[in-house]
Amino acid sequence: MREPRPPSAAPLPMLPPLPGWIATAPADTLDAAAFRSGAMLAHLSLVAAIGEVPLALWRDRLALAAAEVCAAIAGRREGAPALRDALHLTKPGDDPGPAGQLLRQWSHVVVRPISVGHLARALAGIAPDRIALCLDAQGPTPVDRAAQVIEAILTDNPRDELVALVMADATLAKSLAWTHVLPLLSLALKPRDLRLRGDDLRLACHRAVAAGAGRALPMAGDLARAATRLREVAPRLRAKGAIRAVDLFLSRDALAPTALAREMNDSLSDRAARRLCDRLVELGALRELTGRETFRLYGV
Repeated sequence: MREPRPPSAAPLPMLPPLPGWIATAPADTLDAAAFRSGAMLAHLSLVAAIGEVPLALWRDRLALAAAEVCAAIAGRREGAPALRDALHLTKPGDDPGPAGQLLRQWSHVVVRPISVGHLARALAGIAPDRIALCLDAQGPTPVDRAAQVIEAILTDNPRDELVALVMADATLAKSLAWTHVLPLLSLALKPRDLRLRGDDLRLACHRAVAAGAGRALPMAGDLARAATRLREVAPRLRAKGAIRAVDLFLSRDALAPTALAREMNDSLSDRAARRLCDRLVELGALRELTGRETFRLYGV
């Protein structure tokens, strides 16, 4: 029988709701779309500054969503569950295949602060000087700069959609003085949008930023409440290194028990890691993400 979760010592966090006027603002012209995307980004920055949001986990889960979009653009059929499996059920050092590689690249992009060196390592094949040029793009708004980056990259190589989307979101984040990439454009741009140029592309990017923020904001609220529940049960865990395990789950989209044991420097055995994961599920603080009896993955 599932053990009931005790009443919270403090109310679950409720993040500031998106003002209705932003959600209903028109976006039928470039100026109107720019106004709406700017308002959405301002609200998103406010939410990101609230301490209850587990930022690393938020970025990693958005990276999964961005990888799913990029897989579809590349003509692949893998959804989020298949992408997770491809990456997390592959042994360290093994090739996760094209789908797993997509998710691995996005996860690497969002995990560290924005820098030329970090992006060059995450995006093998693009020269560091090209990355620096993208990050220094000029334009009237951060979204316009991101659109310039997409146009420049895809004009040179029309099939380099992944690089274009990663660098566009990196340019957007840097222009907003964010320390890390937060996938937004990559969540909403369609293949047909990537074929646009000039003002048409700028309009599509402003609309995509608003749509991406609209997807990221409720996720931030859900994760803030889930993180609160996970922290509440942490003192009740008896497993060695349980607090470290909680911290890992608050920074990763998903973990297999074997990976959790490995990240704990083997202070937990594989079996003990499985028991800890199942215990957290019983306490309502963690979810099993696959619905399988074996090769299971866990996450907030």
